[in-house]
Amino acid sequence: MQEIWLNPKTRKAFLEKLADAGYGRDELSALQNLTNADNSDLFDVLEFVSYAIKPISREERVAKAKSNIFKDLDDKEKEFLDFVLSKYDEDGYEELDQEKLPRLLELKYHSISDALEALGKVSRIQETFTSFKKLCLNKKHLEFII
Repeated sequence: MQEIWLNPKTRKAFLEKLADAGYGRDELSALQNLTNADNSDLFDVLEFVSYAIKPISREERVAKAKSNIFKDLDDKEKEFLDFVLSKYDEDGYEELDQEKLPRLLELKYHSISDALEALGKVSRIQETFTSFKKLCLNKKHLEFII
């Protein structure tokens, strides 16, 4: 399940299949509430239901993964990803979708041109945004940022 969840395209397809089966956003949110995991990632809730693995909070997930995320980044990239992680902690996995990148850049830097000035080329920003999630995969404990 982690491989499906880690890839934004397969995660989206998986969530669409759940919705088609009657488990849409509202039902999954209710499941999160029912399992006392409102501050956990939906992945943790689904793992709890499937495998009885206790959910951890998004805050705890970020704290455990941060050193891995930041190890090869410059200060400006760290600052941006710290901002992205704070949004993930507040709002959940949807904040990490590729489509959210322009909005996150505008929220942090007030314009795309200011973001480019701070972070460099578009390709580098996209690579940083997509790769940090995979860097955090710890297969032993299934602790990753998705």
